[in-house]
Amino acid sequence: MTLEVHKDRPKGVVWEDTAVGLGVLALAALVAWQTSIIPENAIYAKVGPKFFAWISAGLLAIMGAALTYEGVTGGWEHEESGETDWRSLGWLLAGLVLNVALISTLGFIIAGSILFVLTARAFGSTQPLRDAAIGFALALVSYVGFDRLLGYKIGTGLIERLL
Repeated sequence: MTLEVHKDRPKGVVWEDTAVGLGVLALAALVAWQTSIIPENAIYAKVGPKFFAWISAGLLAIMGAALTYEGVTGGWEHEESGETDWRSLGWLLAGLVLNVALISTLGFIIAGSILFVLTARAFGSTQPLRDAAIGFALALVSYVGFDRLLGYKIGTGLIERLL
């Protein structure tokens, strides 16, 4: 899905695309409402439990507004092959299954890195070493953020014990 302006795109409202945008806006509103009722907790010294939830709500609202605008002004370009890419779907499924299966034994960082590599492969990447390095860096930053900033333990494993 690309959000590019094309001279040959239809004029007027494309209701299917607009509905997607409105759905994302509704999701943003739901996330904001649920975030607003999270109780404050004095345990968190640096970042409270609402911080990332508010960021998520804000980013969802921005994306929903952009998608709604695109839908109202003629929609976006769709890839209409009509065929399901079962190989890509298999890579995604393998990544999710392995993540769930390995997070308790190998830990969040390794399981998250594997998930990233397999997801990148599902989207057509042919460079697993590069993807593993990127996935490792993202998982490491995520783990440190949750563990050190929020005090929330997620999938402690081999690498996490070294930290």
